[in-house]
Amino acid sequence: MFTQKSSHVWKFFRTGGIDQVALETGADLLNLEHLDQKLWVALSCPVKGLELDEKTLALIDTDGDGRIRVPELLAATRWATARVKDAGQLLKGDDALPLAAINDATPEGQIILSSARQILLNLGKKDAAAITVADAADTAKIFSASSLNGDGIVPPDATEDPAAQALIKDIIACLGGSKDRTGALGITAAQVDAFFKELDAYIAWVGQAGTKDIAVLGDATDAACSALRAVRAKVDDFFARCRLAAFDARAVGALNRNEAEYAAIAAKDLQAGTAEIAAFPLATVAAGRALPLASGINPAWAAAIATLQAAAVTPVLGAGKTELTEAEWQYLNTRFAAYETWLGGKAGSAVEKLGLARARELAAGQGRPVLTELLARDQALEPQFKAISDVERLVRYHRDLRALLHNFVNFADFYSRDRDAVFQAGTLFLDSRSTELCIRVDAPNALAAMSKAYIAYCTCTRTGGATMTIAACFTQGDGDYLFAGRRGVFYDRAGRDWDAVITSIVDNPISIRQAFWSPYKKFIRMIEEQVAKRAAAAEAASSTKLATAAETTANADKAKATEAQKKIDIGTVAALGVAVGAIGGALATLATGLARLAPWQLPLVLVAAMLAISCPSMVIAWLKLRQRTLGPILEGNGWAVNGRVKINIPFGTALTAVAKLPPGARRSLEDPYEDKEAAQRRRQLILAVLLLALAAVAIRWDHSRRGRYFWQDAPPAPAAAETVQKN
Repeated sequence: MFTQKSSHVWKFFRTGGIDQVALETGADLLNLEHLDQKLWVALSCPVKGLELDEKTLALIDTDGDGRIRVPELLAATRWATARVKDAGQLLKGDDALPLAAINDATPEGQIILSSARQILLNLGKKDAAAITVADAADTAKIFSASSLNGDGIVPPDATEDPAAQALIKDIIACLGGSKDRTGALGITAAQVDAFFKELDAYIAWVGQAGTKDIAVLGDATDAACSALRAVRAKVDDFFARCRLAAFDARAVGALNRNEAEYAAIAAKDLQAGTAEIAAFPLATVAAGRALPLASGINPAWAAAIATLQAAAVTPVLGAGKTELTEAEWQYLNTRFAAYETWLGGKAGSAVEKLGLARARELAAGQGRPVLTELLARDQALEPQFKAISDVERLVRYHRDLRALLHNFVNFADFYSRDRDAVFQAGTLFLDSRSTELCIRVDAPNALAAMSKAYIAYCTCTRTGGATMTIAACFTQGDGDYLFAGRRGVFYDRAGRDWDAVITSIVDNPISIRQAFWSPYKKFIRMIEEQVAKRAAAAEAASSTKLATAAETTANADKAKATEAQKKIDIGTVAALGVAVGAIGGALATLATGLARLAPWQLPLVLVAAMLAISCPSMVIAWLKLRQRTLGPILEGNGWAVNGRVKINIPFGTALTAVAKLPPGARRSLEDPYEDKEAAQRRRQLILAVLLLALAAVAIRWDHSRRGRYFWQDAPPAPAAAETVQKN
């Protein structure tokens, strides 16, 4: 894929622990396809969820799979660099593309330049020297000057011929229209062909009905057939009941419904057409009875039977018929069977609404050749107007390609302090901190834990029901007050504010400082938990004693004499004494050891003790912070990150800011709601510690001067004889 034979000299910069290629000149872009793919920071990225125009990304994503890969990015770069005079122009990232920058030395460039000028002319910007994305994307204004715009769709106003306009409107009414580049409804060549096929099929189908075998009553056949189908199920039901009554006379009562069913509806306000009445038999059932047509008909069906008599019975069986036998009913169905079969094979139903006369008029007219010629004229303009689409593409690449390259080939924008990466969605303010490393995600992903970063997944909501999920990385401070349910405010790149609430957390060290104090905080939390447990146990025991005392008091008259309290075991007292003595001895040994140290050594001992306690957690935190990387977070969101994008401690400090008073601010330390007693106790404790430290220093100084501690006896003076002998 990549040809390594290239004389181009690349420049690299080291940021984030990896070597990244610098894209600074047009020559860099022209030789990008020769750069070893192993040196690219990313190999693919998603189209959605980035702070880049999705329409631009969709143009680069030629296979439409929702991801941009290296070959697609190279193809977009080659296309854009071939249409500008200086490829370095694409690295500026400006919204406006100067017309002078378009390469008019090639046929493609000439067409784009001409189309860009035509766009500006249509927009009333004839003298403009540059074209923007907004200009090129305003298709409604660009194409409004002409109804023929090469998109293969012809609206009614594309012609001044009234007959052709009416035909286009008929096609739209029957088959629906297609929107052209201006948003107007029109027709395509395929729709014209389909419409006239429907016309021919409809006319041929209607023509079949002219035969005597199908249209037995001429134009009145359809009305008679409709009247027949309206009552067919009910008449078939009546004759079936009559046949069953002939089979067994005992069934007649049940077939006509019993009185209880009539009583159930008699209490209601009845109307002839109610569903309850319509469900009853068509007429009184009896063995071999004919269907009455005038009287004795179920009121709910009287009108339909009258229509049947007028439309079908009288024309076929003659006037004066007051009843219909089962044989006559079958004959009626047979006479109209061919017509019903013809109806079932209806063709051209899409144009039926036009009526037969209009259908024949259109089929015999010259409307189709007119539309074919109009569509051909529109098609001839396709290259010219396609170039307008290419103008928009070039202007979009001119604006957005720089940002994509600097977040794909390298991550220069991410490590820059004056730009944001395309995957940075905004800034989250929470717990007196603001973090800029917020990535829009679909949902929490287990892969993100491999980043060794402290991640708070937040659900963000906004008025109107809009929601999104972000992964916010905290890289400074501590996580003591970060937990699920805490709320903050998220500002997206457009400056809009969202309500944010933490839903889950990936816990990792945030800083060395947090790791240093972590053991002490854990120790304090353990003490608090134990105190809470002891307090709860004591409360439970107290409640039990109160309940027992209450029960004893209530049953004092039944209580037995209490046994004498047991005396404390002497062995227990001895064991307690030994324990207290051991603790006291240990404390005395510790105090003696400290007292033997020089005053300047005491702070060192304290520091050494704290380091011994904090070092394990600090080492673990240091190892994890060295491994902290952005890659797994992005990969969990659809990226393919090739390099190890590290977030070291200094860079992490820059990504998350903690609350600080502004320079020159004045602060009053007088708190009217301060807990005075607690503050007094703190001051007394600090004073006691200082006094103890001073006492230790004084004792040690006195020992070094006299050779003994003040509580030790002075050594005896030497005897006189010994003194003389020594002399």
